[in-house]
Amino acid sequence: MAKTIRHEFDKYLTYDNLMKAHLLSRKGKNCKKEVILFNLKQEEYIRWLYEQLKNGTYKHGGYRVFYIQYPKRRKIEASRYMDRIVHRWIVDSFLNRYFVNQFINTSYACIKNRGMHKASMDVQKTMKHCKRIWQNYYILKMDIRKYFQNIDKSILYNILQRKIKDKKLLWLTKEIKEEKLVKLLEKIVYSNSGKKGLPIGNYTSQIFANIYLNEIDQYIKHELKVKYYFRYMDDSILFVKTKKEAIELLEKIKNYLKIKLELELNDKTKIFKSNQGVNFCGYKINEYRLKLRDRGKKAIKQKVRYLKEEVQKGNMSSKEASRFICGHLGYMKYANTRNLEEKLFYIN
Repeated sequence: MAKTIRHEFDKYLTYDNLMKAHLLSRKGKNCKKEVILFNLKQEEYIRWLYEQLKNGTYKHGGYRVFYIQYPKRRKIEASRYMDRIVHRWIVDSFLNRYFVNQFINTSYACIKNRGMHKASMDVQKTMKHCKRIWQNYYILKMDIRKYFQNIDKSILYNILQRKIKDKKLLWLTKEIKEEKLVKLLEKIVYSNSGKKGLPIGNYTSQIFANIYLNEIDQYIKHELKVKYYFRYMDDSILFVKTKKEAIELLEKIKNYLKIKLELELNDKTKIFKSNQGVNFCGYKINEYRLKLRDRGKKAIKQKVRYLKEEVQKGNMSSKEASRFICGHLGYMKYANTRNLEEKLFYIN
C-alpha cells in the first residue's frame, strides 16, 4: 500500500529519534550554558518537544545574532538549542533521506562520502580524461554572488513542496491529506526575517542551499547536456572543447539563474584555457598536480594561530584544538607538497 506523508512523519517522529538528534546536536557543545540546562531535564524537554511536533503546535524561536571574523567577517544567526534539535531531526529523518538521492553525482558539499577531497580528485581525473580526448579544452568557472544571503525563501519553499508532492518519491501518493512535514518546513524556511537569505548557523541551511541549486544542476546536466560539470555549494566548474561552447553555456546558465532562482554570478566567473589549471575546493588543480592555494595556506596558518591563542586564554581545550588541526592535516595530505606541515604549523 502506498505511503502517505502523514504515515512517514509519524513514523520518524519518535522519542528515540528526537533524543538521538539531541545527542548529535550537543556534540562538542556540552560546555555551553543552554546545553547544560537542557541536559539537566533532557527527558522532560524531549517529551515536551515530541508533543509539540505531534500536535502541530511547535513554533520556531528567534535568533541570537553575532559576527565571526575568521576566515572573513560573517553574520551568524544562532537559533535556540531546542530548535537546533528539530533541525537535526528533520534533516536526518527526511531531507537527507529523500532529497540527497535526487542530487547529481558531481555535487559534493555536505554530502556523506563526497566532500572537498573527492571533488578535487574527481576534477583532476576528469581533466586527465579531457586532455586525452581533446588535447586543449576550456574551463568555465562560476561563482554565485552572496549565495546564502540571496536565496529566495518563497522559491525554496515551492521547490520543497514540489518535490514532496512528486509521485516518484516512495513516501508520497495522491492520498496526501495532512502535510505535517510541509508545514514544519515552512516554519523553518521562514524562521528568520526578510524575503531572502538563509541563516548561516542553522543545520538545515546547508541542505536547503543544496536543494536550491540542484535546480541548476539538473538543468545543466539534463537540458544543456553538459557531461563534465562539478559543483561544491556555490562554486562550480565545467569543461568543454571550445570557447564558443563555454560562452553559449554561460549565457544560458546566467539566464536560468536570474529567471528561475533570482541569483546572479559574481566577478569571479570566467572562461579560460585548461593549461592554466583551475582553483576548486581550496586546491590549484591541473592534470598532473594538486596543490594548496596560497590563500589556503595563509588561512590555515591564521587558524592555527587563533587556536593557539584560544587554548592559552582557556577558551578551548588542547583536545578541541587538536581536532581542528587534524581536519587541516587531512585537507593538506591530498596536495602534492613537501614539508608543508612544518612550514604551516610553525608559529613564531
